[in-house]
Amino acid sequence: MPFSEETQVRAKEMMARYPEGRSRSALLPMLHLVQAEQGCVSAEGIAFCAETLGLTRAEVGAVATFYTMYKRKPAGDWLVSVCTNTMCDVLGGRKVFDLVSEYLEVGHDETTADGNITLEHAECLAACDYGPVMTVNYEFFDRVDVESALDVVTRLQQGERPTPSRGARLCTLKEMAVQLAGFPESRLEALADGVAGEATLRGNRLVEEHGVSIAAYDPDTPIVKPKPDEATDRDARGGSGATPAAPSGNKPASDGKPAGDAAQPQATKLKEAKE
Repeated sequence: MPFSEETQVRAKEMMARYPEGRSRSALLPMLHLVQAEQGCVSAEGIAFCAETLGLTRAEVGAVATFYTMYKRKPAGDWLVSVCTNTMCDVLGGRKVFDLVSEYLEVGHDETTADGNITLEHAECLAACDYGPVMTVNYEFFDRVDVESALDVVTRLQQGERPTPSRGARLCTLKEMAVQLAGFPESRLEALADGVAGEATLRGNRLVEEHGVSIAAYDPDTPIVKPKPDEATDRDARGGSGATPAAPSGNKPASDGKPAGDAAQPQATKLKEAKE
């Protein structure tokens, strides 16, 4: 199916964000853009990105199949991801997934009959200190158990948008894809108003308590490339820029063994093998 005029205009805007000759860098956000319209990255979406960016369909398809955030078949408005990796699994993540799966009557990467909710395992959601963790369209619900997870799911079924433990309010998967494509959220009710998690803030408090600061950095500092002869000279010295130490040869070490032979037995064997 042809993409809407809005999507085509936005695709051109994306390409203009990058220097001339680097438009292929827009591929990742453009895949989110087509997903925002279709709910997945379809064959038509891959063809659209390829034609727009001057790439082959194989190149676009390789990227689309590598990242799990790009869905290859239509997903529901609500993508429910339950972490079942080691830490969350030990804390009950697998039990949460199994019960939610039984309740929704779907398995991993499957969508409910009404097309509303898609369920998936998540290998890691990078929030082990809040495990077991579940996300809805990538917004966190921390320290879930069977009861709290099912409460979130049933409220989604009833048309509600439960408040995540931290971060922004919930939006549908298509609405989220627009944001990931790099376009501002137009809905006032979707503005972030959540709190940061206590474990996340702990690092900030330690920095404040101990007066830690990052090293100063001037973004306008020019990057000077070494001259060809300087680069060759540096490589000859091992890349460190320091004068190499003189080889030890067979000078006896403190234990009476030849230092050179003791330090490089494997190198000597390889040299002998080549000869």
